[in-house]
Amino acid sequence: MTANTESRARTGGQILVDQLAIHGVKQVFCVPGESYLAALDALHDSQIGVTVCRQEGGAAMMAEAQGKLTGVPGICFVTRGPGATNASAGVHIAMQDSTPMILFVGQIAREMRGREAFQELDYRAVFGTMAKWAVEIDEAARMPEIISRAFHVATSGRPGPVVIGLPEDMLVELADVPDARRYTVPRPAPTAADVDTVLDALAAAQRPLVIAGGSRWTEGAVRDLVALSDRLSLPVAVSFRRQMLFPNDHPNYVGDLSTGPMPALSDYVKNADTILLLGSRLSEIASQSYTLFDIPVPKQKLIHVHPDPSELGRVYQPDLGIACAAPEFLSSVLAQAPVKGPDRESLLKPLREALVKRSTPPAPRGQGVDLGAVMTYLNEALPRDSVITNGAGNYATWVHRFYKFRAFNTQAAPTSGSMGYGVPAAIGAARLDPSRRAVAFAGDGCFLMHGQEFATAVQYDLPVIIVVCDNGMFGTIRMHQEREYPSRVVATDLKNPDFAAYAKAFGGHGERVEKTEDFAPAFERAMASGKPAILHLLTDPDNLTVDRTLSQIRGQ
Repeated sequence: MTANTESRARTGGQILVDQLAIHGVKQVFCVPGESYLAALDALHDSQIGVTVCRQEGGAAMMAEAQGKLTGVPGICFVTRGPGATNASAGVHIAMQDSTPMILFVGQIAREMRGREAFQELDYRAVFGTMAKWAVEIDEAARMPEIISRAFHVATSGRPGPVVIGLPEDMLVELADVPDARRYTVPRPAPTAADVDTVLDALAAAQRPLVIAGGSRWTEGAVRDLVALSDRLSLPVAVSFRRQMLFPNDHPNYVGDLSTGPMPALSDYVKNADTILLLGSRLSEIASQSYTLFDIPVPKQKLIHVHPDPSELGRVYQPDLGIACAAPEFLSSVLAQAPVKGPDRESLLKPLREALVKRSTPPAPRGQGVDLGAVMTYLNEALPRDSVITNGAGNYATWVHRFYKFRAFNTQAAPTSGSMGYGVPAAIGAARLDPSRRAVAFAGDGCFLMHGQEFATAVQYDLPVIIVVCDNGMFGTIRMHQEREYPSRVVATDLKNPDFAAYAKAFGGHGERVEKTEDFAPAFERAMASGKPAILHLLTDPDNLTVDRTLSQIRGQ
């Protein structure tokens, strides 16, 4: 889109909304507030859809989920003070997940600043270490410049969140200023010499491994990675909660580096001779508390490809660092890669055998619904393009270990480990495309952190299905508690409501599931209802982890 050279007097709110339209924004999430009424009024006259949410944290997580799934900034508006602090959880997720997102926050009038006026916050100080950039717009005339910069910052290099304060008097100020052009994302590619070095290293490697992670991926980049893996017979792993970056049913897929990863994979990483780290920072969880690679110089030959040059050498000193995103890197390498490389079947076979064994659910144990059987059913019942979301908790280990992600853009899960994420993330996904099935998993503690957003799903007729796994406790904390302080239970027990009745009270579909064999028909009824649905699963409290029961943890 070309710039509009005709100037006209507009309010700051009108200029802001015009910039959003220029930059391709189709929808925003918000909780309304008097501090940005002028921006809301400008949205009334635009073609931008508005999703009103019930709590700012939920709104920010919906925006973050859309940024994660699309690669373009998710947009959220919240009011000053408590609205901003509520939304901070979503900002933190976006930062740790490298997700493009822009949070607009109402602010007090400019002449009141510095007096601790009603709901006043210094947004630069509050969000300065949590966001990629935090700024306040002091003049309506600077709106096109700053909004343009916000989109560029949020999407360039390592993507992340931008927080913009909007003084309420600035939003009604008139300014005669031309619009900006639509933002573009710089897309540097590797040099020919770098491509040759990479291909030579992969051809010569005896124990190579590709680790895919991070953001700025595309569907085409995933196809290119599959093609490169096929040609060079490369084993491919993914980093924490990034299973959608490589088809889990592909013979070269060897697992994910998550909490409690497959021991065979961890051993392979430590003894690999060449690692192609593609798009990932390989932070604490994926690196197994920074034990897989020596710091600062790994013993493995490390080729680190990351779109932000400041990440190259920040923790791990690579043998070759390439500052570009995965799509540009893979298309350049694939164009020069041989049609057929070394045969590494003997390397791949034991890794695949270990993965198949590990990703096969164990026999049901105890009482209540068996989550392994639930995942086996969903692998067959759900379309390949279904979006699976979750928050934080031990229940999520069943999702990530036994559900097979087979397509790009089908996973929204916080690498920051934020509870309450699954429900708003599924709603954000459904607002993108209601025809795609969106299924959220939540624990009983996790659900009630943002369960009120079920009202948002009902308001917009979004047929999300929320699976609440109820074991009557904060399960992950209980696991640590019983390991460190056996039988000294405090602050981890929960007394829960009837979540199926909760769904019905909001106008959705709800069912209580107490037996494993009852899950499939209940799920099918939930899909057939066409309504937002909650399936309340009663699970055995002793089945606290996939591998060990609560009794075993306490005993050890």
